[in-house]
Amino acid sequence: MLVFLQSAGAFIVALGILVAVHEWGHFYVARRCGVHVERFSIGFGKPLWRRKSASGTEYVIAAIPLGGYVRMLDGRVDDVPEYMAHKAFNNKTVLQRMAIIAAGPAVNFIFAFFALWLMYLVGLQTVKPVVNTVAPNSIAGLAGLTKGDEILKVGDRSTPDWEAVNMELVSHIGKDSALITLVNQNNVQKELTFTLSSWNFDPDKESPLSSLGITPYRPEPTLEVGFVGAESAAEQAGIKPGDLLMSVDGEQVTSWQFLVDKVVDSPGETLSVGIERDGQLQTVHPTVSRQETPEGQRGYLGVSPVFEPWPKGYVFTHQYGIVESVERAFDKTWRLITLSVEMIGKLLTGDVSVKNLSGPISIAQGAGVSAGYGLAYFLSFLALISVNLGIINLLPLPMLDGGHLLFYTIEWIRGKPVPDQVQEWGYRIGGMLLFTIMSIAIVNDIARIT
Repeated sequence: MLVFLQSAGAFIVALGILVAVHEWGHFYVARRCGVHVERFSIGFGKPLWRRKSASGTEYVIAAIPLGGYVRMLDGRVDDVPEYMAHKAFNNKTVLQRMAIIAAGPAVNFIFAFFALWLMYLVGLQTVKPVVNTVAPNSIAGLAGLTKGDEILKVGDRSTPDWEAVNMELVSHIGKDSALITLVNQNNVQKELTFTLSSWNFDPDKESPLSSLGITPYRPEPTLEVGFVGAESAAEQAGIKPGDLLMSVDGEQVTSWQFLVDKVVDSPGETLSVGIERDGQLQTVHPTVSRQETPEGQRGYLGVSPVFEPWPKGYVFTHQYGIVESVERAFDKTWRLITLSVEMIGKLLTGDVSVKNLSGPISIAQGAGVSAGYGLAYFLSFLALISVNLGIINLLPLPMLDGGHLLFYTIEWIRGKPVPDQVQEWGYRIGGMLLFTIMSIAIVNDIARIT
């Protein structure tokens, strides 16, 4: 329940910020162009809070936090008095109308840059992309990747951490190969070619790394309990952080994986677990919980280990000064934009399945997880979603900003507006397409959590 509330709260905060940023772009440029804004609303439905400014704009926070809007004076839908005609949206030049519409997505990109700039100022702790194991006969294994290799580049993009490696690997979906630059344990730099023609990657089931046969390095787990889940089988049996796990059903625990294998294979069973606490040996008897998974029923104890310390230099922090953070933020923002556009292209060509579309549930989960990791991670998440919001709104669908821009561009070229009937049919088709896309995304979200 706590996890749900955290995700819901983080989702509302994130969406509220991003909607406010997007709509403020429309609002600001509309005001600069002399358009009268009647309402600036964050959310839909019944107003929870409202205030009217001296300029006549009503500011609203509404009950349904799934979007927002800026309502401008418009002679196509309002009875506009003669003295206000010059402040109506429809009476502005086509270039002014295009600027007002384009401002929303543009400010999303600017906000993403600002969020990433703050992230680099605050500092984001991360890990060097050093390989732990490579699966035999996998794509990475056949290419020659080995234990201890550090991935420096994928293609021509530097990869200082695993996030960057994953991002660049995803950008190669649909390509025949990927050039990997690495440095091995002997400090020798070399290049490998991953042959991707047989790469089958399902993001709902695995990561890009695991699908290629790569396991990132992380310190080995000890036999000391580091965390015990609330109301878990372990807590109910009396296991506490700091306990050393010594035996299970009379067998010595030689590794954490030994314990995991034993628990996974024992759903619903009561185990005899020997522990050492404060130098004293004790025996507890947890009844292993049952978890339903796509592979069948599995046992779950509710503990995680203390890990060995990271080797020196493996963990570092992306933290820079004010000026260098600008350069880093600009590069990251541009990469997020180009990658998002590439993914839309791959979706249209079939290289990426529509099953990979995510909706509000996945976004809420992502918001909760990132917020739980700290401010820097939450800022990174906001930047990612802000870029995607900007890109999606620029798609040439009549219900979106991109559709309006398409009509205005045609008007600018032709010298006269697109016929009302054409626009009406465009809005109908655009609405149907948007509804279909959102339905697919929500169905995918539900499938992921069931």
